[in-house]
Amino acid sequence: MDASKVLDLEHELPTGERGDDLQRPNRPAAEVQRQATSFLPDSPNDENDPVKLRERLARLQAEFENSRKRALREQKEFQEYAIFDTIKALLPVVDSLETAARMSPSENADCRTGMELIYKQLLDVLFNIGVRPIRAIGERFDPRIHHAIATVDTDLVEDQLVVGESQCGYKFKDRLLRPAMVTVARKISPSITSNSADQKRTISGL
Repeated sequence: MDASKVLDLEHELPTGERGDDLQRPNRPAAEVQRQATSFLPDSPNDENDPVKLRERLARLQAEFENSRKRALREQKEFQEYAIFDTIKALLPVVDSLETAARMSPSENADCRTGMELIYKQLLDVLFNIGVRPIRAIGERFDPRIHHAIATVDTDLVEDQLVVGESQCGYKFKDRLLRPAMVTVARKISPSITSNSADQKRTISGL
């Protein structure tokens, strides 16, 4: 075999490395561009590009900082509200003491005084840890903190005004422990009131 032909065969490119392989018909342009770029000795690579690496590092640091702040916030909330259920369970005790403190003086004055002191001490403890009573009487009815158990027809006060309270409601910080059980006014016109009074007088005169 001719020596020049042997030399040409030895330096001949493999099929996959031939330049004409990039120009084969029916190949996507993106694939051709990607393969052509890969032959460049100094082509940029995201994994080795300092700018790209710094951007990725900044994103990771931001994600880590957000996760750390979220974990601290959740931990603080857990510590603040860990006694929520315990406080809620104590409210019936507060109700019982309040009822006992309302006993008339003739019904064992010494016992009533002791109940009042215990009731006040318990309220002070609850107040110091963040428990607050919900204002009800004289306030406009708010379904978020009030639970209506009755309505009263009247023309003496504004409509939807709380005129009675059967059980005090409480909040713990910004969370509702229980709503206040209230009676709500339903305003009616004076003419309806007078008609009702006339009907009562008519019935009573029969």
